[in-house]
Amino acid sequence: MGDVLAGFHAAWEFESDSVLIRYVRGIRTPKLFQALGERRVPLEAIEGVTLSPGKRGTVVLRLEPRPGADPLMEAAAGQLKESSDPYRLVLPAERETLAEYYADELRAQLTESGPAERHLVAAPEAPLQFKAYDGKATFDGTSVAFRWFWTGASSAKWKAGDQRFPVSELSGVEWRSPEVFEGHLRLLRRDTAVPAPAQADQDPAAVVFGLGYGPVHESLPFAAAVLAAVRSCSAVPAISSPAAGAGGVSSARRDPADIAERIRHLGELHQAGLVTDEEFSSKKAELLAEL
Repeated sequence: MGDVLAGFHAAWEFESDSVLIRYVRGIRTPKLFQALGERRVPLEAIEGVTLSPGKRGTVVLRLEPRPGADPLMEAAAGQLKESSDPYRLVLPAERETLAEYYADELRAQLTESGPAERHLVAAPEAPLQFKAYDGKATFDGTSVAFRWFWTGASSAKWKAGDQRFPVSELSGVEWRSPEVFEGHLRLLRRDTAVPAPAQADQDPAAVVFGLGYGPVHESLPFAAAVLAAVRSCSAVPAISSPAAGAGGVSSARRDPADIAERIRHLGELHQAGLVTDEEFSSKKAELLAEL
């Protein structure tokens, strides 16, 4: 096709075997888009195209990636806000006819559907790094390192010391958005002889987020890059649901200082409007019950 369709935050260039998405830089462009820069999405990674009404006189053209085709979306596990979906192109409503034309053209070229056997969309390139609340995470392409901050790391992490995990020793990544309470990035290890602590702040294989720490545009590309590296050296399924490691509260009593710190985090989220009054009261009660 070779044509370009420009929207508010991105421009799509339609090629014979792919769609090249270039994200626009600007104060209104989601930071995740700016961090990604551009992405080439092969047609074999797409299983559908939709066109629907948007907000305030817009229409939305969206590609539907196949499950497992994109490490970024696999790591996100459905946690991205709609406005931060990298597969959405928002256009003025008067361009609906043009958008419908491109949607039909794309549909006619799609031949694949269902889960992909491998990643088809390139992951963000290493080296990557970001600051979590309790430590700094770095990825050089072959291993992940966590360096703890004395102001935020739990006593369990200080006792374990700074950590380094070769990709070959990992089975996947668990990313829980920093935009919800108890956001974290946890590395899933092949050696499961010693079960990981239920709480990410006690697990030396995890870093926890907080207000202003581990933002989506930094921690999600990081998680996707690690996930892609794990997949490249193993056929083991690379990610579990974000709820998989978060269900239930450990029956063991926890350090009162850790509880106090988590309540402080919760208060920050509440003041920022990211946690409702009801959620704040409920979660605070849960934390106090662990003392």
